[in-house]
Amino acid sequence: MSVARSKDPDQIGFDTARLARIDEHFGRYVDDGRLAGWQVVVTRRGEVAHSSTYGLRDRESGAPVEADTLWRIYSMTKPVTSVAAMMLWEEGRFELTDEISRWLPEFADLRVYSKGSALKPYTVPAVEPIRVWHLLTHTAGLTYGFMQTSVVDGLYRAAGYDLYPPADVDLAGACAAFGELPLLFQPGSAWGYSVATDVLGRLVEVISGQSLDAFFADRIFGPLGMTDTRWWVEGDEAERLAALYVPEPRSGRAVRYDSLGSLAFSKPALLSGGGGLISSAADYHRFTQVLLRGGELDGVRLLGPRTVRFMTRNHLPGGQDLGTLSTGGFAETTLDGIGFGLGFAVVDDPIPSRVPSSVGEYYWGGVASTAFWVDPAEEITALLFTQLMPSSTYPLRSQLRQLVYAALID
Repeated sequence: MSVARSKDPDQIGFDTARLARIDEHFGRYVDDGRLAGWQVVVTRRGEVAHSSTYGLRDRESGAPVEADTLWRIYSMTKPVTSVAAMMLWEEGRFELTDEISRWLPEFADLRVYSKGSALKPYTVPAVEPIRVWHLLTHTAGLTYGFMQTSVVDGLYRAAGYDLYPPADVDLAGACAAFGELPLLFQPGSAWGYSVATDVLGRLVEVISGQSLDAFFADRIFGPLGMTDTRWWVEGDEAERLAALYVPEPRSGRAVRYDSLGSLAFSKPALLSGGGGLISSAADYHRFTQVLLRGGELDGVRLLGPRTVRFMTRNHLPGGQDLGTLSTGGFAETTLDGIGFGLGFAVVDDPIPSRVPSSVGEYYWGGVASTAFWVDPAEEITALLFTQLMPSSTYPLRSQLRQLVYAALID
């Protein structure tokens, strides 16, 4: 499938010439070698105002980015897993305040890091259990090994959990390992980007009685017609997958990263609810339209509108922002003025970022520089796809916002 422009931009409040600046600006990233290629989709009121591709999905073979190119979306998997969990919540299968050890006993009797080195950490008992809402808001005290900002991150890496888990470990095994490691902070006391959404994915499996891929296929991808979204690619479909790149340190030119990129060509042992999916612009466009429309698209309803509104409000304790509560190590964007809901970052105040956006806009992105946002106030969705790690290399996301809102003239 592809996402073609469906409405003259001038009819839905955009200036066509100003939208063309998107292609001009990001085209320079390809022309000077910083990116191999990219794809952008911008919609308003459910109509596609701008859809463009540029450059190569595989620089070495010369294959161009096409409308149906597949992309590793990494952490853009997290909103899908969060929606899956809230679908079960709407069925009354759990409460947000439930302790996750009810279903995942490995998370009972947790310890929290207090001081000391990775070789000799000193821990104290957790005074609050991890609850479901802690997983959805990244306030559980879990972490990622690749963050490399704390002793606990080092303990994750020592256990084999860096950017990817050990090759032979499944989701249940990973959660068992996470339950043995100390927490970075007391649950609910701070915000730390983490494996929490992987644990949430395991919770979906246990509560639903289905594997995560089966639940996604039966309850989300199949009903929505998201035929391109999957956990790995093989056969002819592998040709559609964009190659993965990293910046060469001295020149900044994108160089191929096959040691990690090749992992997408075989079924993973661990179905990562936090970062495992591959998708297309057309598929993720449909997912963002479900969110914009309050949980429904083309007669398929995943969530009630009040649930979507509830998920996309700031749930951080006391209404604080990530600039206050973050434990650090997350440098992709300015965190002041940004709250966090149930699976999404939420704009509470756009001024600290110095980039236009609306109060109530929500978003997330992936480590290979993919990104999306949904702006309910302006009825805008935007998607950016490329394959450059890490996502903090260039300010692609803030620049896309700058260009999109500069083109909105009604």
